[in-house]
Amino acid sequence: MMDTQYFIVTILLCLGIILLIQSINTYRFRNKLSLPPSPTALPIIGHIHLLGPIAHQALHKLSTHYGPLMYLFIGSIPNVIVSSTEMANEILKSNELNFLNRPTMQNVDYLTYGSADFFSAPYGLHWKFMKRICMMELFSSRAIDRFANVRTEELRKLLVRVMKKAEIEESVDLGEQLKELTSSIITRMMFRERRSDSGRREEVIKMVVELNELAGFFNVSETFWFLRRLDLQGIKKRLKNARERYDVIIERIMKEHESRNHKDAGGVRSMLDILLDIYEDKNSEIKLTRENIKGFIMNIYGGGTDTSAITVEWALSELINNPEIMKKAQQEIEQVVGDKRLVQESDLCNLSYIQAVVKETLRLHPGGPIFVRESNEECAVAGYRIPAKTRVIVNVWAIGRDPNQWEDPLEFKPERFEGSEWKVMSEKMVSFGAGRRSCPGEKMVFRFVPLVLAAVIQCFELKVKGRVEMSEGSGSSLPRATPLVCVPVAREGIKSLFSLEPKVNF
Repeated sequence: MMDTQYFIVTILLCLGIILLIQSINTYRFRNKLSLPPSPTALPIIGHIHLLGPIAHQALHKLSTHYGPLMYLFIGSIPNVIVSSTEMANEILKSNELNFLNRPTMQNVDYLTYGSADFFSAPYGLHWKFMKRICMMELFSSRAIDRFANVRTEELRKLLVRVMKKAEIEESVDLGEQLKELTSSIITRMMFRERRSDSGRREEVIKMVVELNELAGFFNVSETFWFLRRLDLQGIKKRLKNARERYDVIIERIMKEHESRNHKDAGGVRSMLDILLDIYEDKNSEIKLTRENIKGFIMNIYGGGTDTSAITVEWALSELINNPEIMKKAQQEIEQVVGDKRLVQESDLCNLSYIQAVVKETLRLHPGGPIFVRESNEECAVAGYRIPAKTRVIVNVWAIGRDPNQWEDPLEFKPERFEGSEWKVMSEKMVSFGAGRRSCPGEKMVFRFVPLVLAAVIQCFELKVKGRVEMSEGSGSSLPRATPLVCVPVAREGIKSLFSLEPKVNF
């Protein structure tokens, strides 16, 4: 009996000593390190008054005064703003394990079935399993190759539409045309869309656009702690209505695929077919739910439509404003491809300058100008204290324009990427994030964007009055403030390269 009491007392003493040491270290840590530099905050709203309609620009302007690591309160929410490659590496590499999660945001969490998707799911075994599905089944080189014909067919349709405009000397909104292209490709890759499913793309795209708008909607109740029990904007009702309608649409499509898969085992498997196979696999190491699949679909549409289309639109805008660079890019296509056929995906490995144009476009106009992580525990970064549960906003747009990293950072110079290893340069830009939570769709981007860009400038000269306006609009995917509208002029001999009514296989 005495031995048991002695043992218990010893254990309690040891635990007490450990807790005392931790408390002393925490006290010393907090008193030794200060928070990152910060502008003067106002009561209640914090620093909201310093943020304009285009957040990444406002944050960049503030960072020129307060440095590359800055502390801001957006309402009641603490944020650390990262605006340089060095600070991004401190967060995403040196302290990666502490910043692997994204913050739980009420709008996104509800729409994604309680963060059941891949993008916002907490880091852990389930997230690792979904990441493996992305890398091995959905976005591996082999998986991307399966849909090469889809991309070729849809690109040809785009060129036909633009050619028809050229024949009647009519202007074309290239931004809208490019979004139609990306949404068509994503829909066919996701659902193996057939001719009888022609209305599905419009239905799903319209729904996903609405969900994306709601996900990014400024939620007052979340921003100010004393309003969290209220729904002043009626956002909860809107979220519930939108998710219910999305659920009905996707559940219907999933059931159609489940029925079809028993009858049609041949042909190219769509992304949804692959996800349903994993869902039905009783031996799968981790069970994939129907909510996981619906969240996956939401992620792929949200990340794969606007961003890729807008990147091509920015690239074309830069080429139009820089005719010498345009000429050099067209000459490379002529040398590699010739004038007897259209550019193909297999040519991309030999189109180094086109690739450099795309990379320079991503530097100046990243598809995601900011991304957000959250600290799990209190830690030190660059000599500053970062409290637990602090949101970390990485300003990719500012990093791409950092004069300490880039010579003439505001100039469009694709040559800076020639002869440089992309892995090294991409780490300077963090356009696709970094580490374990980097974007799994990078390979897809470098198949789609260079091919579409090369095909458009191979086939057409794009005429505008004066220069293209390069102002940015508001939005999470860095849209242009004004659409890229131009008059296409077919280049000499190009009409013979494709029929105006291409045959399309579904």
